[in-house]
Amino acid sequence: MPVVVLVGTLDTKGEELRFVRDRVREAGCETLVVDCGIRSEATDADVSADEVAAAVGEERSTLAASTDRGPAVMAMTRGTTEIVKRLHTEGRLDAILGVGGSGGTSIIAPAMRALPVGVPKLLVSTMASGDTSPYVGTSDVAMLHSVVDIVGLNQLSERILANAAGGIAGMAQAAAGFRSALPSRPVVAATMYGVTTSCVQTARAWLEDRGYEVLVFHATGSGGRAMEQLVRSGFISGVLDVTTSELTDEVVGGTFTAGPERLDAAAVAGTPQVVSLGAAEIATFGPPETVPPAFSERPLYRHNEAITLMRISAEESARLGRYIATKLNAATGPLSVFIPAGGLSSLSVPGAVFADEAADAALFEALKDGLRQDIEVIEQPADVNDPAFALAMAERLHTYLERHPDRPESNLPKC
Repeated sequence: MPVVVLVGTLDTKGEELRFVRDRVREAGCETLVVDCGIRSEATDADVSADEVAAAVGEERSTLAASTDRGPAVMAMTRGTTEIVKRLHTEGRLDAILGVGGSGGTSIIAPAMRALPVGVPKLLVSTMASGDTSPYVGTSDVAMLHSVVDIVGLNQLSERILANAAGGIAGMAQAAAGFRSALPSRPVVAATMYGVTTSCVQTARAWLEDRGYEVLVFHATGSGGRAMEQLVRSGFISGVLDVTTSELTDEVVGGTFTAGPERLDAAAVAGTPQVVSLGAAEIATFGPPETVPPAFSERPLYRHNEAITLMRISAEESARLGRYIATKLNAATGPLSVFIPAGGLSSLSVPGAVFADEAADAALFEALKDGLRQDIEVIEQPADVNDPAFALAMAERLHTYLERHPDRPESNLPKC
């Protein structure tokens, strides 16, 4: 019978958690309740708040007595994460359901994110109707808005919590019985933007014909972060990093940055990677009125109603080249850098709106000058979407993967 771990602060959400516990049991699952309340002294939790605090070397009573709530919340967050990870490792967690307000959500969400992708995760929260990215991150946490504050049971909250209980029980049972119909294949991660789609489609088809499964990540910030996380987890065998525009946004201040850790995971893990400069000439912003005044005279392109693209300058291109070189110099595994001298995207081929040979040259020279001497650089006259360029990248990654077949196993849960 699947085990659903229930997490919440029993000092403030005890009635709700006990209600959910009973509904999950009625739905055919076992339950295990973890109490993460700082001031909780409940005795009916399977893992008490004292045990949660002790998991990170803290005394719950000391945390409760402190006048500074911040460190206490952080301690219980770390303790909850350690407990949840331990339960999963011990085979005592098949799914997880959390119930919380703003404080509880901030404690529970990191514990959920620490679990492998594929483990069912559902968080009933007052915070689920706004920006949920701080809670979900790059994981597969599902959030359900509580609509009303979670303060006792009423006709509305009872229905929502019952739905949550049924949902997590169903997910736990489905996960326990899941058997993939797909063959086990090495997984390649590829990055794509609309203006590099042709390149990725060509490379993907070639790699799939040779037995790879290609996961395509949209280079919008969240896509790059998700890819980096999966590389760190060991799920990815090789990286076809066609589109590095997220680094442009990091350097220039655009909207679609994936953060300062972009390009780090494969380097640290030694994962074979082939990297190019797809869409690296582009910084991304929202609607035209959101473009910073300092960039108002730059070449702009209205991608759609919500997105405005900006062509970066030669000076910014040089900074970007140095930044990428510094990142790639940390690589500990096979690496090739492909430069499409004929255009970084469909917008910068000769005659297109973002064509700028001087800016491209500044990028290429800064990158080549900054790279370690032992890193292979392949510069071709084609543009990034030329089928020959796409196939050359795919073939090089295939060669690396044939030489390094023993990649870490997937961190997805074994079903």
